[in-house]
Amino acid sequence: MEQIQWSYSSLKDYIGCPKRYQETKVLKNYEFQPTEATIYGNKVHSALEAYVKNGTELPANYKQYQGYADGIIEIPGEKFPEHKMALDITGKPCKWGSKDRWVRGIADLIVINEDLAHIIDYKTGSSKYPDPNQLKLMALMAFAYFPKVNKINAALMFIMQKVIVDEMYTREQSDELWGVFYPHLERLKTSYENDTWPTNPTALCRFCPVATCNFNKA
Repeated sequence: MEQIQWSYSSLKDYIGCPKRYQETKVLKNYEFQPTEATIYGNKVHSALEAYVKNGTELPANYKQYQGYADGIIEIPGEKFPEHKMALDITGKPCKWGSKDRWVRGIADLIVINEDLAHIIDYKTGSSKYPDPNQLKLMALMAFAYFPKVNKINAALMFIMQKVIVDEMYTREQSDELWGVFYPHLERLKTSYENDTWPTNPTALCRFCPVATCNFNKA
């Protein structure tokens, strides 16, 4: 079996439903169809990136987020908006499109101030069920990319609901943080090796693009 290449979103898809993962990521029988919510989220991300990076004025319909953006700009340190990171299987940085990449992801914003980093992920969805594991992965990758950083303050910023979920990580916690992902990666590896992709029926099945699944009631 070839080396598995993954990202936080793809692993989350697998955890949610291995069968959906197989149909969309492995067999590619179905394509992701953007929704109004995802389109809006992408536009907000682009506007905030341009504002933080270049000072580009926020469009009128996004002015409500300027307070958050101004607060981000005031964070001291060198800023890396939409920072792409990729690691090989040894945990070392590699090129984004490298065939040897193991995991990759994009941090909405990283701010480096000596041995302290801030990682911010903008969210335009609901804060009802926040998932900080994405922050853990971004922190692990940032530790690899910025060797002088020993502490990371990472935050999910739910800008529409004015909610911030933050966590602090240290470099010494790296093994513990990787341990969050290894069990799921082992399951994913087993699915590839044995070609086993069980369904995981939930209330979200009606939103699944896999129309041939018995649990899709759309």
